[in-house]
Amino acid sequence: MASLAEVRVEEAEPMENESQARPEELRLLEALLFASSEPLDTATLAKRMPEGVDVKAALEQLQADYSLRGVNLVRVANKWTFRTAGDLAWLMTRESTETRRLSRAAIEVLAIIAYHQPVTRAEIEEIRGVVTSKGTLDVLLETGWIKPRGRRKTPGRPLTFGTTEDFLSQFTLEQLGDLPGLEELKGTGLLDSRLPTGFSVPTPSDDPQLREDEDPLEPGEDLDLALAPAVEPETPEEAPEGGQEEGGEGGTEE
Repeated sequence: MASLAEVRVEEAEPMENESQARPEELRLLEALLFASSEPLDTATLAKRMPEGVDVKAALEQLQADYSLRGVNLVRVANKWTFRTAGDLAWLMTRESTETRRLSRAAIEVLAIIAYHQPVTRAEIEEIRGVVTSKGTLDVLLETGWIKPRGRRKTPGRPLTFGTTEDFLSQFTLEQLGDLPGLEELKGTGLLDSRLPTGFSVPTPSDDPQLREDEDPLEPGEDLDLALAPAVEPETPEEAPEGGQEEGGEGGTEE
């Protein structure tokens, strides 16, 4: 009859063999991703890995390994992180969360920024055909889904806005190119099937670099300016063509 010590040794051997059989690069990636408080991009991971390791292939293998586990390896905004499996999210809920719905105006402005970025407030108003209230931009800035990018090289140097990584994370997008296109929007009923000739949906860009018509932000002042009250037209006649001030008749923001 085997002694208790022999039984323990026999039970430990399979675990040791399993650890030895697992590629070292996968173990290193696991350790880095679990220890990090925020998602990591491939370049950052590659700097911490031994030379010669195909980090992309290793991440794909690790993602496959975790696909059926309680936590999954996911890519958000071109960065990697572990998250609770979607079908187990209810286990993490200890209290009810009150969800604040965005107003129709905020949804419209967010969509315009996402598809047309970099875009100024005046350009948003031109697309919508209505004056955009300060409060609408405030809400989106506070959520962290949009941010000032730079300043347009035009008179007045208005701020340009773009989306953030939090926006991609909130809507589970790897990149802006994953936003639905024209046919997808029509298929879901979000666009009328009878659209004007030549109508198209812009292809958004993930390029964080400022464009030729943008100047860099000035540190310490631009976010405050973005939240500052805008000068509203004194009379409806002075409002942008195609719209009125909020609270006026016709073309008002809801």
